[in-house]
Amino acid sequence: MSDPSLIPDFDYDPPDTPLRFLHEDAALLVMDKPAGLLSVPGKLEGRQDSLLTRLQAARWDALLVHRLDCDTSGVILFARTKTAQGFLGQEFEHRRAQKTYVARVRGEVATDSGTIELPLGSDWEYRPRQKVDPNGRAARTDWQVLSRGEGESRVLLTPLTGRSHQLRVHMLALGHPILGDQIYAPETSRQYPRLMLHAATLSLHHPATKARVSFTAPDPF
Repeated sequence: MSDPSLIPDFDYDPPDTPLRFLHEDAALLVMDKPAGLLSVPGKLEGRQDSLLTRLQAARWDALLVHRLDCDTSGVILFARTKTAQGFLGQEFEHRRAQKTYVARVRGEVATDSGTIELPLGSDWEYRPRQKVDPNGRAARTDWQVLSRGEGESRVLLTPLTGRSHQLRVHMLALGHPILGDQIYAPETSRQYPRLMLHAATLSLHHPATKARVSFTAPDPF
């Protein structure tokens, strides 16, 4: 496990990129979030720029439903009415929303697939770091190798719970941290310009039609 003392100060320099809409209707907005942009404004000075604030400048009625880590890219959705926001929140709370992520990890993973079930909790001394904690909250991740080569693997990750930094800590615990992770694998962040983690797909019930819908954001790496 990497030395927590190596965790760098958070230098927020969000990318100046246009909004990328994946889907838009009267009930919801689905976006492709770039890496390096906060989902919502930060509490500290200089961290007000976020996907939510940019989106509300273009669509005043956008409402938060869920978040992605700042350094993670990919599919994220917002509601356009309070009713839709409540419905979508229930989709996540009751695990009816299904997500998959693509990641590039260090090392060539020996087996083809598996499940990680390790409880997670905050590492209070080194926040925002999380850690495997026997007294923490239950967390489960399914994983599948997509390809291997040149000292790394590309994996498909399916979180079955939604804990903070879950995929990052679980892959670290497996011995294959996600490349470019400044918190959990800082030794790789010089070679890789971003966290190699992307929210590839999101599937849930539409708040208006109640039909199952799926959204995909193209893999940037």
